[in-house]
Amino acid sequence: MLQELTIKNFAIISSLHLSFTDGMTALTGETGAGKSIIIDAVSLLAGARSSIEYIRQGSDKCLVEGLFDLPKQSDFQELMEELGIEVDEAGLIVQRDLNSSGKSVSRVNGRIVTLANLRRIGQFLVDIQGQNDHQELMHPESHLRLLDSFGDSAFQEIKTTYQIAYREYVTLAKQVKKFKQNEQSFVQRIDMLTFQQEEIGNAELTLGEEEKLMEERDKLTNYQKIVDSLSYSYQAMTNEETSSLDAIGSASQELQTIASLDKDYENISDNVHSAYYLLQDAVSEIGRQLDLLELDEERLDLVNERLELIHQLKRKYGDSIESILSYYERISQELLDSDFSGDKLEKLEKELAVKESKLLKLAEKLRTARQEMAKKLEAAIQTELKDLYMENARFEVRFKEAGFSPEGIDEVEFFITTNPGEPLKPLVKVASGGEISRVMLALKTIFSKTQGLTSIVFDEVDTGVSGRVAQAIADKIYQIGQNSQALCITHLPQVAAKADHQLFIRKEVVDGLTLTKVEELTEQDRTEEIARMLAGTEITDLTVKHAKELLQLAKK
Repeated sequence: MLQELTIKNFAIISSLHLSFTDGMTALTGETGAGKSIIIDAVSLLAGARSSIEYIRQGSDKCLVEGLFDLPKQSDFQELMEELGIEVDEAGLIVQRDLNSSGKSVSRVNGRIVTLANLRRIGQFLVDIQGQNDHQELMHPESHLRLLDSFGDSAFQEIKTTYQIAYREYVTLAKQVKKFKQNEQSFVQRIDMLTFQQEEIGNAELTLGEEEKLMEERDKLTNYQKIVDSLSYSYQAMTNEETSSLDAIGSASQELQTIASLDKDYENISDNVHSAYYLLQDAVSEIGRQLDLLELDEERLDLVNERLELIHQLKRKYGDSIESILSYYERISQELLDSDFSGDKLEKLEKELAVKESKLLKLAEKLRTARQEMAKKLEAAIQTELKDLYMENARFEVRFKEAGFSPEGIDEVEFFITTNPGEPLKPLVKVASGGEISRVMLALKTIFSKTQGLTSIVFDEVDTGVSGRVAQAIADKIYQIGQNSQALCITHLPQVAAKADHQLFIRKEVVDGLTLTKVEELTEQDRTEEIARMLAGTEITDLTVKHAKELLQLAKK
């Protein structure tokens, strides 16, 4: 139920705060006073598209905010959890902000939501039945949805099971189609991956290999420099005439002769003695390295070839050996997982046939459930139409088989005859505007008992009717108000009189600007307003008496 509605700078409404109660509430007033504007504001809270035209002249933005009772459906609770919206028993606050740039912001309990998600939430909150919404009945493609909305939880479970199977079937069917269309490209990719796998595998790369090879190449390419440097160093330290090593040995012997005389001399002697032995080791190592050195041009060529191979692989598959090996593992796994054998398509087609058979059985089960439900709907509508003075009307739901779709294999169309002796014909061809309105109202009356909507809004659905039919429509809207909150914009006194509450909408000009005002009418005010609706401009005692009579009759 809509508890409160706040509107600011919306169309001709500067600022408005309304409180609503359960039951039936009538909104009355002269044409153009802003009744439908209020409904437009409510529709924004249900996820309707916004427009900068809604912003009041001279304002930068507008605001619409509504407080709703918390819907009890489990689907709603699941939706709130999915969207991460916290709820409590206080209710649900829905807000729409629209600025002059065209940007619209939607919030639910303070959390920003997309327009699509707001629509998902709005379908649990309010159902707006506008002046032209009966046109839904004029489109046979919408009849199946209307029929399904009559279904109970058991039917919805059957439909959900079918839809899950349908999605699985469609997914596999797409896979089969894709396989057929891209079989050649699949084969080409496998060939390419196989080549890449072989190329990398044959290289037999190891981690750290490139660094070792580069080090070896540096040695091989700098062979002469290394030989010259080692030879010079060896000669410098071992030359018979000018041996640096011998000189240091002699110095060490001399220092040993005075080492005992002073601690400092002893330290110097020890250091030189240690250096002498270290240099002896170094000379031996230099000699060993010179013996080992050999210019291996063949080995240099092999190293260069190996490094060039690694460079080529890096250019193709990664910027390091580690990256190349990682890529090798990935494509090897893909090749392992890929089954492009000749019987792959055959397997897929067999699996698709099994799923199609299963889907057909579920679709037939769904049709049977629909047909049973259609009989109940036909009987219920017959009863409602009788109450709306269409006692001679006969209503029928007809089925036609179609291909698989998310909704099953059924096409549904409503047939009706309004006069005795006439055959049933499509609703879109035989019903008048007034009859269509009554059929839609009959559907709303039925669905209000099953859908669990908190609010249903009727925007002049009584247009084009009068007399006893108007009274019957009033009774039906009142009846809907017993199951759901019913808000009704009307120009008919019979409908207004039947309401539990009545709001009067008027407009006035202040400082050259048009403003909409709303007030809840007292019993006396209601009498005067209904008298105005009966008589127009000149209200007589007889009109007032008639208005009182309408109000009294409405309470019975």
